[in-house]
Amino acid sequence: MGLLGILAGLAFLMVLAFRGWSILLLAPVAALIAAAFSGEPLLAHWTQTFMTAASSFVAQFFPIFLLGALFGKLMDDSGSVRTIADFMTEKLGPSRAALAVVLAGALVTYGGVSLFVAFFVLAPMGLALFKVGNVPRRLLPAAIALGTSTFTMSALPGTPAIQNAIPMPFFGTTPFAAPGLGIIAAIVMLAFGMWWLGVAQARARRAGEGFEPTSHSADDTAAMTDSLTVRELASTAREFDPAEIDHGSRAADGPPIGLAVLPLAVVVCANFVMTQFILPNMDTAFLSLPQWGATSLSSVGGIWSVSIALFLAILVLVALNYQRLPAIRDTVDAGANASVLPVLSVASLVGFGAVVAALPAFEMVRDWVLGIGGGPLVSLAVATNILAALTGSASGGMTIALDALGPTFMQIAQDTGLSPSLMHRVAVISSGTLDSLPHNGAVVTMLAVCGCTHKESYLDLVIVAVVGAMIALVTVIVLGTMFGSF
Repeated sequence: MGLLGILAGLAFLMVLAFRGWSILLLAPVAALIAAAFSGEPLLAHWTQTFMTAASSFVAQFFPIFLLGALFGKLMDDSGSVRTIADFMTEKLGPSRAALAVVLAGALVTYGGVSLFVAFFVLAPMGLALFKVGNVPRRLLPAAIALGTSTFTMSALPGTPAIQNAIPMPFFGTTPFAAPGLGIIAAIVMLAFGMWWLGVAQARARRAGEGFEPTSHSADDTAAMTDSLTVRELASTAREFDPAEIDHGSRAADGPPIGLAVLPLAVVVCANFVMTQFILPNMDTAFLSLPQWGATSLSSVGGIWSVSIALFLAILVLVALNYQRLPAIRDTVDAGANASVLPVLSVASLVGFGAVVAALPAFEMVRDWVLGIGGGPLVSLAVATNILAALTGSASGGMTIALDALGPTFMQIAQDTGLSPSLMHRVAVISSGTLDSLPHNGAVVTMLAVCGCTHKESYLDLVIVAVVGAMIALVTVIVLGTMFGSF
């Protein structure tokens, strides 16, 4: 009965979440359904298990959600993201439209700009380029996804994406975990994705297919992106509430390209300096005291480094663009507000996972996962993939997997000499594969802003965002098993 309860809770969560119901309500109800089948105390699980896990997630990761959303909104309203997109358009031109979209998306998201902020800037730029270059519109979502949702989110070392931050407290790692393997995975994703886009574009050209006008009007697209269903799905999938994207006031003219890129460089460089030089040389013995949570630098250092990097980048961005931010208070308020629904939505998923992990029947699930052939890296990859797919959230699925199985994998690592950095990179790449299923909020939003449908564009999106990431994941697991972390 206990295992049936877990499946019933998951089914309840999946079906209604895909219909746009709020995760804030669905997750505790699903947790109580699972607990009821096991005959466990319901109120105790809600207040002591669910809420403890959810509040712990917020306490750990809210600084990154807050600062990341604020940085993305400031980059948008200052015109910096638009400047970078225009620069790529000018340098690469319509003949390399797909590459321009991919590189513009990669640059801004690796520098810390939220995925949804990038969507709403890259889509108009991409549509203009694709039209002049006579490239089919249906390929634009795949190009945007490749640049924003694959290698810059899960593979490149040092990325400030929340997905790269989540494993750090579990494994005691840094944002630069397994940098060599991460770079190899990024190359695989980018090369495979660009190869497929080239093949698809050549096939379309031979068939006489070019840029086609959308079947949706501007009002239809606005309605889709503003709908409550899209908002709920999107907020669970990524760290920015799209309802805040038009709040605030955008600059009429963006900064020069050098000033536009500088805050992105600050994020990466400050993150590296904090991780490699400043934090390791600080006296942090005080963290072991009860008043500081009896923790250690390995548990909080990664969060600190990313938070400081984003904070410094925000200061630089405001200093360089103060005159270009016509309503800075409105922009700051919108950025801060944009972080709230996503962090609470993911925290609710984490609370659901904590209740499931506390049930006696979960032992069967754990034994099944650990019994998968191929070793612990394969087990970790499978568990994270499945949960990311079921929840439609890379961050939510990965946190549930690590909350439930992280200590077990760490014990395996200690017993076998497996590198925690390798597990970190495998977990992050795994979270960014099957999360891109049709119901994923980022997928729904991306298709809407491009004026495309699932029927038109989803196959190409799957190839570049799912298949490419899977190939990179297999590559990392094979290389990591053969040579260890590097």
